[in-house]
Amino acid sequence: MTALTYDDIQLVPAYSEIVSRKNIDLSTQVTNRFSLDVPLVASPMPTVCGLDMAMEIMKIGGVGCVHRFMSIQDQEEIIHKLAEFKKQLNSSSPIMAAVGANGDFLERAISLVHAGVNIVLIDVAHGHHKNVKEAIAKIKNIHTGIDVIAGNIATAKAAIDLQNWGADALRVGVGGGSLCTTRIKTGFGVPNVSCLIDIIKVATVPVMADGGLRMSGDLAKAFALGSSSVMLGSLLAGTEEAPGLLINQKNGLYKKYSGAASFDTKVAHGQEVRNIEGESTLIPYKGKVSLVIDSLLDGIKSALSYAGANNLKEFKPDIVQVTNAGLSEAKPHLL
Repeated sequence: MTALTYDDIQLVPAYSEIVSRKNIDLSTQVTNRFSLDVPLVASPMPTVCGLDMAMEIMKIGGVGCVHRFMSIQDQEEIIHKLAEFKKQLNSSSPIMAAVGANGDFLERAISLVHAGVNIVLIDVAHGHHKNVKEAIAKIKNIHTGIDVIAGNIATAKAAIDLQNWGADALRVGVGGGSLCTTRIKTGFGVPNVSCLIDIIKVATVPVMADGGLRMSGDLAKAFALGSSSVMLGSLLAGTEEAPGLLINQKNGLYKKYSGAASFDTKVAHGQEVRNIEGESTLIPYKGKVSLVIDSLLDGIKSALSYAGANNLKEFKPDIVQVTNAGLSEAKPHLL
């Protein structure tokens, strides 16, 4: 059985009457109830999304999912500050934060909801699990105005089950993250394009593509397949707003980027150092995250213009599978 990822496909240009890319609308639903002005979600990783990142993403019209690798009190304090910032900003963006599916997850979720969270994301590596089923029910029982995003999943069967369990959106992708070693350590995972195709066929709630997104063209492909939003980790890591100190080395400035299941993350946050399925690295400092996001949004809008689409709902280009030669041709090959 052949399964495809982003490098295996290309989008086919179509007739277009788009006069200006600036007029293209990128608004979307992150859940059935909550919308975003731009379809970007900052990943709940300890080196990606804390208060500063969540505030900056909110200003741009997306949403940051505040990571859970801290005490309940510290996470609650971040949400309080973010809620105050949203009054000041007069933003319609929701407030999102992550919890696990065991241990203190319910106590954490209750505190976060009381602090102002609209969307609770159940942040686990294998979302098609009994613990997630039980967690969805308990979290949705906290308050009728709370939506739950569940995952990560990679199959249509998982999508159907999570929807039946009450999930308001699906986080899709297993083992495709830039620092994830799940596929190597366990052999499990489905290449991102194939799992999105299978899941979007049966999805009745918005789908969030997560993992393997390295450039704006990959984001465009995820939207072309039917994703409503994309979750970004490595693309936002290393920016000024990402948590962590600048590291000054001989060849420039860097920031640390660690996978949620990495040795460094588990040690730093007092977790049992077992089941390591992630790596850590230093990445060059990128400056303000707004510069990164502006470039990504420009690329997505340009992609929609090639399809003649004024918005994401109209963005349904034909898709072709490419060979390795096609992949080479797609990249700057004179350099």
